[in-house]
Amino acid sequence: MNWVKTHEIKGEIGTLLLLYVQPGASKSGVRGTYQDRLKLSVQSPPVDGAANEAVIEYLSKTLNVSKKNIHLLSGETSRQKNIWIKSKLEEIISVLGPVLEKVMSQK
Repeated sequence: MNWVKTHEIKGEIGTLLLLYVQPGASKSGVRGTYQDRLKLSVQSPPVDGAANEAVIEYLSKTLNVSKKNIHLLSGETSRQKNIWIKSKLEEIISVLGPVLEKVMSQK
């Protein structure tokens, strides 16, 4: 899984998610992988940071992690976003891995 890895920021260990985001979609959720990134669609348009907030909201609900523990490191105006989450790698994979497998099996 190239789209997720352990990452340290200011001495704090967390998880780095490499995302490819599709804003303005009919439904929010994991859609597969694209260019070694987890592809995530969100309903919000890419206007005034709405899509970025939707990404954080989706991850917060899906991973059961507080929004304050999810940080956009890069990609504010890009579809390619690097998100740091204050959570263990294993916990992220245990939730997103099965979601991705289900999506990929339906293709």
